[in-house]
Amino acid sequence: MKIKQSIFFFLSLLTTTICTKAQAPDENLIYNSDFESYQDCPRRIDALGILTIVDAWFQPTNGSADYFNVCGMKECFVPNNKLGIQEPHSGNGYCGIYCSKTEYREYLQTQLKRKLKEGEKYRLTFHVSLSEYSSGAVATIGAVFSEYRLFDTVKSVLMKKEERKINKKITQTTSTYYTPQVVNNHDNVLINTKGWDTISGEFIAKGGEEYLTIGNFFPASHSNVIDLDSLTYLLPGAYYYIDDVTLYCLTCKPPYNPPKDTTKYKVGSTFVLKNIFFEFDKSNILQQSYKELQQLIELLTENPNMKIEIGGHTDDKGTIEYNQRLSENRANAVVKYLINKGISEKRLKYKGYGELHPIDTNETEAGRFNNRRVEFKILDI
Repeated sequence: MKIKQSIFFFLSLLTTTICTKAQAPDENLIYNSDFESYQDCPRRIDALGILTIVDAWFQPTNGSADYFNVCGMKECFVPNNKLGIQEPHSGNGYCGIYCSKTEYREYLQTQLKRKLKEGEKYRLTFHVSLSEYSSGAVATIGAVFSEYRLFDTVKSVLMKKEERKINKKITQTTSTYYTPQVVNNHDNVLINTKGWDTISGEFIAKGGEEYLTIGNFFPASHSNVIDLDSLTYLLPGAYYYIDDVTLYCLTCKPPYNPPKDTTKYKVGSTFVLKNIFFEFDKSNILQQSYKELQQLIELLTENPNMKIEIGGHTDDKGTIEYNQRLSENRANAVVKYLINKGISEKRLKYKGYGELHPIDTNETEAGRFNNRRVEFKILDI
C-alpha cells in the first residue's frame, strides 16, 4: 500500500512539474513596468505638460499624465505630492492620471517589447490607487491593446475616429468608443486610497498588437461614478495613481527566441532610426522613441567595438540656418541619451545636416516627414 502511495505521489509530482513548465509565463512584455527608470527627477505638475521624463511611457492625448518619485520636487514627491498621498506599490516611483468623474481624461501609453501573437492568451495586470484629494471614484479603468499608436489632441475620452468622404468637398468623421481587452468590473468601484487595488484580466490576441493604452475609455455616465465622504474634493475629478504593469503570454512556448539580426553592418553603412520623435520645433526627445533607442543601445552593447555618428536631418521648412541648428541639436540630444544609458562617449559622434540631404520630396507632408529623420553611420566596427 505504501509503495502504491509513493508511486502515486511521484507521478503526481512529475505531472505537476511538467504542467508548471508547460504553462510557465513568458517574459514581461512591458518596458519599465514599475516606472523606476527615468530621464530626470520630476519637478512640477503642469496641467499643459507632456510626459517625457519616465522611460518608455508617454501620453496619447493632450491630457497631461504625471510622474512622481522620491527624488522629485515637492509637487511630484513620494509619498506626499500635489495630487495626493500614496506610497508606491513597489520601488520609488509611479504615474498618475485622471480617469475621471467628468469627461476630462488622461491616459498612459507604451510600446510593447514585441507584437502580440495571433490566438495566444495573455494576462495584463496593473495596480491603481485613488487619490484622497479626488472628488469621486470610478470603476471602469481598463486597457486597450492596438496595432498602431492611438493618438488624439483631445482632453476628453480617447475615441476611435474614422473619416469617410461624402463627396469632393465634404468629409464625415465618426467617433466610436474603444473596447478595452481588459477592464475593471463595472460594479467594483475603485475606492482604495490607503493602498492599491489590482486590475487584471486575460484575453486572446488578434495578432500584431504593439501598443498598450491605460485609462478610462467609458463616458462618465457609464463609469459607475460615486461620491465618497472620505475624499477631500480638492481635485476636479477622480485621480488614480498607476504602478507595476505586467503583461505575460500564458500560452506561448518559452523561451522566446528573438528573430536573428541578419543586417550586414560595415564601416560607412548608414541606417535610418525610423521611430525617433521630438517635441515640435525642439530637440527634446519624446518617450515614443524609447523602443527604437533601446534597440540601438542593444546593438552597441552587442558590438562593443562599434563606433557611430548620429546624423540629424530636417525638411526644407524654415531657414537654412535654423534647420542646421535644429538638426545638430537633435543629433546631440540622441548622443546624450545614449551616454546617459551607459554607452561610452568615445564611441559616439554627432553631426547636423539640416535640409541638405533629403531622401524624399519636400512637396508633400509625407515626404517632409521622411526627410525629418535621425540616422546612424558606422565609423568603426
